[in-house]
Amino acid sequence: MCRWAAFIGQPIFLEQVISAPAHSLLVQSQAAEEAKTAINADGFGVAWYAHLPTPGLYRDVLPAWSDPNLASIARQIRSGLFLAHVRASTGSAISRNNCHPFASGNWSFMHNGQIGGFENFRRSADMLIPDELYGERKGATDSEVLFLRAMHYGLDHDPGGALCKAARDLHALSRERGETPHLRLSVAMSDGNRLFAARASSDHIAPTVYYRRCEKSEGWMVVSEPLEDGQAGWIELPPGKLATFTQDEVSLQDFCVG
Repeated sequence: MCRWAAFIGQPIFLEQVISAPAHSLLVQSQAAEEAKTAINADGFGVAWYAHLPTPGLYRDVLPAWSDPNLASIARQIRSGLFLAHVRASTGSAISRNNCHPFASGNWSFMHNGQIGGFENFRRSADMLIPDELYGERKGATDSEVLFLRAMHYGLDHDPGGALCKAARDLHALSRERGETPHLRLSVAMSDGNRLFAARASSDHIAPTVYYRRCEKSEGWMVVSEPLEDGQAGWIELPPGKLATFTQDEVSLQDFCVG
């Protein structure tokens, strides 16, 4: 299982999420508190929006805490919308192409969770990706299939609906040919203007998602785990919900994958 964090609001330095807080994403890469595994050392990545509609992307296979380049760019880059991820593989190889976030056009996407028994139906899952998007299938993860399948269903027109349909397709394959738990999911994704977060599971254990209003930066932190121990204001996203964040507002809708 992985840990992730995202931000939308007035531009801040990436380090204000990645490395500066007491329970930053770098700390969570070594000492996660609300995950199946405390260590998330199978790579990392950051996607950020600045001067272009498409996101910048930096990913590598090193543990996040051991890459001085990550710390350096986090001190220098400011963005009003970014996603960051530290990976703990659930089976696929440790490679740059398997590191989150993934990007396609103006979209960026990251996932924490699993599709049960994915190795048993990987080929069938790949066949869910249409020809016009298959060239963007660079890695071997269930997460990338989920993203590209959601792109096929129309993230631009109905982000929540497209992600829900994609998750249902993979859930159905797992029920047919995989194993339990069939689906556990927390997702953060962005089109460069809005930030979306979803939380769902086929059983009673859904990966955690929290969000908090940040008045100083006039925006929202959205995370797997709160960035400061004991800090007030963190709200847990209920399982079965998708949240849509703009700089000023958040709205919730049902997100059903069963």
